[in-house]
Amino acid sequence: MMVLRMADPSDGNLLAKGSQLMRVLVVQDNRDLGSVWCKFLERQGLEAVLATSEQQATLALENEHFDVLVLEPVLESGGGLCIADLASFRHPDMPIIAVTKSSFFADGSIFAMIPNACGLLRTPVRPHDLVAYLEHFAPRGSFKPKRMEDEVTSGAA
Repeated sequence: MMVLRMADPSDGNLLAKGSQLMRVLVVQDNRDLGSVWCKFLERQGLEAVLATSEQQATLALENEHFDVLVLEPVLESGGGLCIADLASFRHPDMPIIAVTKSSFFADGSIFAMIPNACGLLRTPVRPHDLVAYLEHFAPRGSFKPKRMEDEVTSGAA
């Protein structure tokens, strides 16, 4: 089961040793939206960390292992593309899924700007669509999401 937590710059030991779950770093400066995404990912059997700033995301990428990066490339504080550059440099095989409210990338330019970009979603995004992207682009065999019917039968909403 995922532990939803904020990436904390003062946390000296961010490594999740022995974790068998697919780990996702969600970089979203809207804390409420990022929390909703992370909680939904938790219900799907993932482990996620929410970073709401360039500093938090940078520290998380430097101190932890993630299988996938879900990124808002246009952070209000700036630095979204810098985070993508760092992730691509340090983890060249890490898929990056861009989720943005901006129409700037509608022409597909995100794929030229971020070498590891494998998907682009526009907000508002349905959480199930985000999970479908994660399932498709995740390292082979690392993630099999729960289906909606599984949630209904288990009593989850």
